[in-house]
Amino acid sequence: MSAEGKIAKISAVWYLGISFGLSLMFFVITTLGNYPVVARYGGAIWVFILTIIISMPLVIPRIKKKYQ
Repeated sequence: MSAEGKIAKISAVWYLGISFGLSLMFFVITTLGNYPVVARYGGAIWVFILTIIISMPLVIPRIKKKYQ
């Protein structure tokens, strides 16, 4: 595997993990309130997608800098 491929896989694990963790946290917090099920699932998916968009440009350069 090339260095770029390894960096891409490690970066993907990091930003997907961050996104999954934050969306899970959102879901748990909204479970404590009186929110409809559709709002909780939809919000968790929305948080997941937005967190991926935000964290990709932040995580990839840091991982690239660390491994090069």
